[in-house]
Amino acid sequence: MVASMASPERRNVVVLFAAQTLGAASPPVIVSLGGLVGQQMAPTPALTTLAVSTYTVGVALGTIPLVALLNRYGRRPAYMVGTLAGMTSGLVAAFGIWTSQFLMFCLGTLIAGIYASGVQSYRFAAMEGTTPEKRAGALQWVLVGGLCAAVLGPQLTILFRDAIPGVPYAGAFLAQAMMALVALPVLSGLRLPPPVQRGGDTGRPLRVIARTPRFRIALATSISAYSMMNFMMTAGPVAMVYCGFSPTEAALGIQWHVLGMFAPSFVTGKLIQRFGHQPVMIFGLTIMAAGAVAGLGGIALANFWIALCLLGIGWNFAFFGATTMLATCHAPNEGPKVQGLHDFLMFAVVACGSVSSGALLSSAGWDAVNYVVLPVVFAAAMLNLFSLRLAGRPHRA
Repeated sequence: MVASMASPERRNVVVLFAAQTLGAASPPVIVSLGGLVGQQMAPTPALTTLAVSTYTVGVALGTIPLVALLNRYGRRPAYMVGTLAGMTSGLVAAFGIWTSQFLMFCLGTLIAGIYASGVQSYRFAAMEGTTPEKRAGALQWVLVGGLCAAVLGPQLTILFRDAIPGVPYAGAFLAQAMMALVALPVLSGLRLPPPVQRGGDTGRPLRVIARTPRFRIALATSISAYSMMNFMMTAGPVAMVYCGFSPTEAALGIQWHVLGMFAPSFVTGKLIQRFGHQPVMIFGLTIMAAGAVAGLGGIALANFWIALCLLGIGWNFAFFGATTMLATCHAPNEGPKVQGLHDFLMFAVVACGSVSSGALLSSAGWDAVNYVVLPVVFAAAMLNLFSLRLAGRPHRA
């Protein structure tokens, strides 16, 4: 797919693939260690996963300045500023662990979320830099960068968590800062069209676009898939440790999860082109439900790993389909504002779910977390089925 692209398109996809590999290595570090650090430092068990939640809040908050930077300076300068936030986040989080300041650690993960809001936007940059018929392929290869990150992130956790004697976990966050530093020169090679100038045509008002059925379906599916994935993923590592498994086994569980999130990317684009956005989204939501059922099946290590892996696979199909469907809702000059609105609303809901995940786990247990997932993904699947019945045929990519 990359070989069939023109040289500038191919260059951008390769740059974004590499930047995604480096940037997406950060969340597995935070997810696998955030709750464990919280166990040691949080003032109450209900706040054990607060650092993971502040990361998600940071993603939502970061979408606002990101859109402003995109509109004023373009994607390359905005993304390079984001890597500076990524470096800062790792240093602040490590300092919080070093000094046993839980709020400082949470501030570090909040800043990491701001960096992640830019990394999340790489998928839109990949599609903007190609012709419409190649969008799914470009998105596919950027998400494959996430597959590489699925290996890199947990390995950073395992290799560097004890790198600083007497300060467990701090070394992994310093390694996270180093990955952001490496991403800085990588992103300098990005070449995309300049932003629309002030006073130029920015297209339809957001309120008009937000009322279209396709935008609403894409947004509802994104929110359902991402919030439930994050809800269950946040609680997973802590639940594994609660059940007597080691931090290494918890980190490997997150590795299987993130591999599931990105491994299907090799075929997801082709499936969307063959069957349409919404059938693929429904398929993904069904797999997420299967993951929750596996989580309810027991507390053996295999149950945790299978549940998290299925959760990731289902997320890929549902979120990939929603992202490509969103790209059909706007013209190129409307892209940044529509994408910013979509990601802000989505991550605001994800943040709320992340905050409640730790509290629910500590008060009601792992089964309760899985029970929450089932009705949400079922409702999103029914929404898409109902839409398809009204349309009379699948929406094609």
